[in-house]
Amino acid sequence: MDTRRSRGPIIAIDGPAGAGKSTLARRLAIALDLPYINTGLMYRAVTHRALTEGIDVEDEDGLAVAARSIGFAVQSDRPDQLAIDGSTSVDALMSSPVEERVSTVSRHPSVRMVLRDRQRQLGIGGSVMEGRDIGTVVFPDADVKVFLVAASGVRADRRAREDGRGLEAAQTVGVRDEIDSRTNPFVPAPDAFMIDATNLTADEVFDEALEVVQSRLERGISSQRDSG
Repeated sequence: MDTRRSRGPIIAIDGPAGAGKSTLARRLAIALDLPYINTGLMYRAVTHRALTEGIDVEDEDGLAVAARSIGFAVQSDRPDQLAIDGSTSVDALMSSPVEERVSTVSRHPSVRMVLRDRQRQLGIGGSVMEGRDIGTVVFPDADVKVFLVAASGVRADRRAREDGRGLEAAQTVGVRDEIDSRTNPFVPAPDAFMIDATNLTADEVFDEALEVVQSRLERGISSQRDSG
């Protein structure tokens, strides 16, 4: 799929849970004045809908129907917010029941296909989009691809601090790693820029990523001028 015609710059941020993708992607979106789209929230929204409506998380067809029924929109006046059915509140999506089941929901090909199409619609005008396979599946022709990694212990500690659930949150990261590795293994795009955040602060990760993004965007603009 080539989505380069008539679109704004697309920055893909991929990596495992707890690596710091959300913090990085949000800061890049603000710095670049682009919408920020957290695709993980979309899978959480489907999981929350399944729990609310009693849809079995193994019912692929039922989950795909649920995914199609959810309204997703980028808030133009709030670049760090994705509206889900008109609301930007994510508290319910971050609950333990959702966290425990989202990997199971996201492994279904039909659900991924539905959300992939929605993600392309949301991001095509230009965006900083974070997820697991943005640079390989959703926008394989993204202008810049960043793959963020960190040691499992660091990711578990970060998720525990963010969620305020201590050991429970840390253990969940390990469980998600195991499930995700079986159902949707991480395969960085060949042209992705890798950043290991294990021993870096959030500011250091941001500074490194911003330099890469600005450099590659400028290079792309120069190439277009030369070819024109």
